[in-house]
Parts: sequence; structure tokens; C-alpha cells
Amino acid sequence: MAGGGRCAHPGCDEAGEFRAPGEARPDFDGPGQWRWLCLDHVREFNARYNYFSGMSTDEIEAAQNPYGGWDRETRAFATGGADAPPRWADFADPLDAIGARFRRAPAGEAPRGDGRELSGEDRRNLKTLGLAADADRRGLRRRYAELLRRYHPDHNGGDRSHEGTLQAVIEAYTRLKSRPAFA
Repeated sequence: MAGGGRCAHPGCDEAGEFRAPGEARPDFDGPGQWRWLCLDHVREFNARYNYFSGMSTDEIEAAQNPYGGWDRETRAFATGGADAPPRWADFADPLDAIGARFRRAPAGEAPRGDGRELSGEDRRNLKTLGLAADADRRGLRRRYAELLRRYHPDHNGGDRSHEGTLQAVIEAYTRLKSRPAFA
């Protein structure tokens, strides 16, 4: 017997096993009052229970608000357009999955004018093509075409000594052209 007593309905001697809201509603000061009813009386109570009884029109409207708390202002989570780095000193990131996001561009390399980030692989591919970090898509295509003419055997009299360089140029261009910085 969960309630520890008799049914709260007047004149009933059954065990009060089921909890039902009492006269005082839950509010800021506490959970409200509960009463314990038997199975028959809790069914009767549930059949005629109205959560909104005793509420004003404004209180009912506030309780039925579909936004459910989304109308309140929240604090900002990002700082300067990017998340702050983790604050814990003992954080282990063996694959550099999170730490790479917070790493600054290497010293001596100018950031891109459009604000788009370049990964280390992007920078290596740009170096392979002989381009600066602020190159755009048009510059990328122009440099690729120039290097293709220089190293391709069909354009340099059949000289196959530059095949390794040509392959590196093609791979670098293929990777860079699909990156967001060059879209």
C-alpha cells in the first residue's frame, strides 16, 4: 500500500493506493498537496479532472504556449563567431579531432581575405601548386592549367621526367577544387 492509509474519499474504507492532486496546486513554494484514493475513486477523479479549473484566461493561455520556454532570451554560446576552446587541461584528443578546430594559422602565413579557413592539407596542396593562401577559384584554375601545360608530356615534347610532379599537381587541384574555401 503506497499511500499508507485509507482512501481520502468521504465514506470509503478501501486502501488509498493511488495519488491524486489535492486542493493546493504545485507552485514555486512546493509540490502542492496530494491525496490518496482507492482504484474506483481515482478512476472517478480522473474522469472529471480538469487541470485548468481555477485558472484565469491568461494563465490558461500561458500554460498552453506552444513555445514552451523558447520565448525567453538565452545567453550566447559562441565568442567571435567560433566556440571557445575547451577549458580542461587534462583533455586527451589523440586524433586531434577537436583541437584542430581551435588551432591558429601558422605564424608567418597571412589569413585569407574572405575569412574562410584552410586546413593543413589545403595549405600543403596550395604549396604544391605554388599558390598563396589567399588564392581564389579563378587563380586556382589558372595555375592548374599553367602547370598542366608545363609538365604534361603532350605539351612538353614527350618528356616524361615530370610525371611525378604532374601527378602531385593533379591530386592537389582535385582536392582543392572541392574545398569550401574555393567553392
